[in-house]
Amino acid sequence: MAPLSLVDSHLLPDGGAAGQLPIGVPSPRAVTAAVSRILAAHPGPFRCVHLTRSTMDEHRGEMARWIDTLVAKGVKELVFVNRPWPIDLRLPATLFSCASLTRLYLGVWRLPDTAAVPRGVSFPNLRELGLCMTVMEDHALAFLLERSPVLEFLLIMWSQTGARLRLVSHSLRCLQLALTCLQYIDVVDAPRLERLFLRNVSLPGTGKFTMNSPSRIKIGRAPNLRVLGYIQPGQTELGISNTVIVVVYPTNLICICN
Repeated sequence: MAPLSLVDSHLLPDGGAAGQLPIGVPSPRAVTAAVSRILAAHPGPFRCVHLTRSTMDEHRGEMARWIDTLVAKGVKELVFVNRPWPIDLRLPATLFSCASLTRLYLGVWRLPDTAAVPRGVSFPNLRELGLCMTVMEDHALAFLLERSPVLEFLLIMWSQTGARLRLVSHSLRCLQLALTCLQYIDVVDAPRLERLFLRNVSLPGTGKFTMNSPSRIKIGRAPNLRVLGYIQPGQTELGISNTVIVVVYPTNLICICN
């Protein structure tokens, strides 16, 4: 009757000690079958479930049943990774019905079409969200933020599309972007935002990951922002309220325009 904590890599013969399986190696069917048995047998609640070892495209039926079970039995922390391809596989919209989630990390998915998400569903308890190697449109990212009213930490890593991030959140405290492609970042209204980290973010149109930031960062209302970086001189236009700061490289001349 104890709350379930399940990490599927622990079901491997070596307990997952060898690390991630190489790309192209089929996912262990015994692990997928064991996950199905465990989720069905345990009465709940589910404290923590990490599902990272199954190629979801090969097990769509099991995947749909897993999500239904996770929603029904109130999972709080979920790491859900499609191992490893195709990256274009859509995340089932039924996951948005999981109101119990407090931490959610998604990897190697395309975010669902928001039109397929039932009206009124949200993540009312979600405080931490990580998106890794995700394909997402602007409206899908905005939809996630809108439906997560207490979200405090957002990580976007290895995003596969040049989405535009328009940040409106009265709860977010930390935003971290790494190895990703964003056309621009517009912090419209984020009164609790304290930290905005950027690292190895690609420039629009280059398709390459560099040490550079996006070409435009606009800070509107973020009165508690204390940490902002990494910003590469000569590559980024930084706007704070009505002031635009541009560093002209290689002279490092700073131009401030009101």
